[in-house]
Amino acid sequence: MDESTTSLASAIGERVRSERQTRRLTLDQLAEAAGVSRRMVVNVEQGLVNPSVGTLLRISDALGVGLPALVEPPRAKPVKITRNGDGAALWTGASGGRGVLVAGTEKPDVVELWDWTLEPGESHRSEAHSSGTKELLQVRQGAVTISVADQTVVLADGDAMTFPGDVDHSYTNPGGQAARFTLAVFEPGVGSGHMPEAPNG
Repeated sequence: MDESTTSLASAIGERVRSERQTRRLTLDQLAEAAGVSRRMVVNVEQGLVNPSVGTLLRISDALGVGLPALVEPPRAKPVKITRNGDGAALWTGASGGRGVLVAGTEKPDVVELWDWTLEPGESHRSEAHSSGTKELLQVRQGAVTISVADQTVVLADGDAMTFPGDVDHSYTNPGGQAARFTLAVFEPGVGSGHMPEAPNG
């Protein structure tokens, strides 16, 4: 991991540990709720891995917080500015593409704003998010093939679409040049249907 990735992994680890301890969950309880191994939770908390977006979503859902809460520092002010280049790069493709979380809101109705770049031939597959999740996408450069469940569409520069995020979906760059798109993800009711906090004692 490079320096920025290491720094982000460390920050995510601290927040996961803090959220878990606030809820008085053991490592095993969080791992079971998230559907990941105990070793993965330990590695995430210690900042030893750069977890996939899917893994982070499972952990954030199990904690009852939105993904932005794990990658952005707590803020006391209602306005938060993310300067160009300061977003959290949570996905990196084999050819250098990136999925960068540039802004997000807090629970219960979490909205994430992403800046994606896919180099030629790169693809990102996403597991189904929590029930009711919606995604909005607009291509800003190149072409992107979007597969949602059993439907596939190709979007060109300037095209946009809305689709359910609670089914398996993927984004692929079939072209010969880099493709760039903006993605907004709406996840309603985060924390409302998750594990209750452990009782005192």
